[in-house]
Amino acid sequence: MRSRVPLPRDVVVLGLIAFCVAVGFGVLVPVLPVFARSFGVGNLEVGAVVSVFALMRLVSSPWCGWMISLAGERVVLATGIFIVAMSSGLAGIAASYSQLLLLRGIGGIGSAMFTVSAMTLLLGSVPVTIRGRAAGFYQGGFLIGGMAGPAVGGLLAAISITAPFFFYAGTLAVAGVVGLVLLRGGADRIRHGEQAAPIPFRQVLRDSRYQAACLCNLAQGWSSFGVRSSLVPVLVVEVLHRPTSWTGAAFACASVAQTIAVGPAGRFVDTVGRKPAIVGGSALAAVSIFAVPFVPDIGYLIVALCAYGVASAFLGTAPAASVGDAAGGRGGTAVAVFSMCADVGAIVGPLVAGLLADRVSYPVAFGVGAALLLTASLYALRMPGGPPHASDDVVADPGFEQEGAPSGSTPTDRSDRG
Repeated sequence: MRSRVPLPRDVVVLGLIAFCVAVGFGVLVPVLPVFARSFGVGNLEVGAVVSVFALMRLVSSPWCGWMISLAGERVVLATGIFIVAMSSGLAGIAASYSQLLLLRGIGGIGSAMFTVSAMTLLLGSVPVTIRGRAAGFYQGGFLIGGMAGPAVGGLLAAISITAPFFFYAGTLAVAGVVGLVLLRGGADRIRHGEQAAPIPFRQVLRDSRYQAACLCNLAQGWSSFGVRSSLVPVLVVEVLHRPTSWTGAAFACASVAQTIAVGPAGRFVDTVGRKPAIVGGSALAAVSIFAVPFVPDIGYLIVALCAYGVASAFLGTAPAASVGDAAGGRGGTAVAVFSMCADVGAIVGPLVAGLLADRVSYPVAFGVGAALLLTASLYALRMPGGPPHASDDVVADPGFEQEGAPSGSTPTDRSDRG
């Protein structure tokens, strides 16, 4: 019956905002490297334009929790979006490479503000029993927007190489206005958490659910950006001897599979539990990503990437819901650190994977990513099992204090709940 409970308005609004942000970002993807090259720089400098965005997200994320406590999620979210919008619009008229690099870095700061505040608001806007569905709906907005964005970007690039920058700024401005007008306020006004005191971050950090979620996010960031996004396009051309257009087709199929799976994944997380979703999703992601360098043709590659996409649907919902559970429906610093784990993986992963592929082999490069995912799967076995309960919103899970409790504890012992 849980799956029939309607999602709160704030979740729907956040899904719409995610769609707008993802469409704009997807529009920019095909032209950003080309625009950077137009300043006469090499591939290293082109890569820096991409990396500086993630680097500044990582550097600024620790401050987002403080900003949220000071101004509230809604204000920080809208401010972050407007910062990315203005920096993107100005990047379209950048007169030099250094200006472009600086503006992309500023955009990364705004992106961190948006990401942390949006996830904090999302997790605090719903009771524990539908957190998986809420995270899935939010993820779905990003996925659908991400699929539509590159197609629109290709059309805009035919008009002008800078047109996607202005389109991106426009979609972000719309998203920021939507956030300011339609979102109703901070997570501290949530009905299920009004009587609960904030859980200290040091306590959240000791929760096995939070630890598993952060490890999973690190592994997913590493595998998605460090292995899949950076090595699969090269593997398609150099190993499978196919044109680069096949990479886009394979990624599109994987995105469709992930989008289809995200709804059932959210319901699974809420009805069966966070633990089996993280354990199974991480294991499936590990197997499918490790199989990629061994595929004999493009058809098997598409199958492997689609399996990874299905796994990603679970890994985009269960860890986020687990963070909300561990933080008692509040986010701030807990969400910031969780987000930073993925950023670390996205920054370090491509460098290590590329080095391993050059110095050792593709299977080893993919194998390291698979090993991280498998480690996350095994670590998640420490999490409490079972579906979430409404009473889990009132106080934090004391499982880290009861790790020696017997597995057959009674239903009133919260250490047996997800």
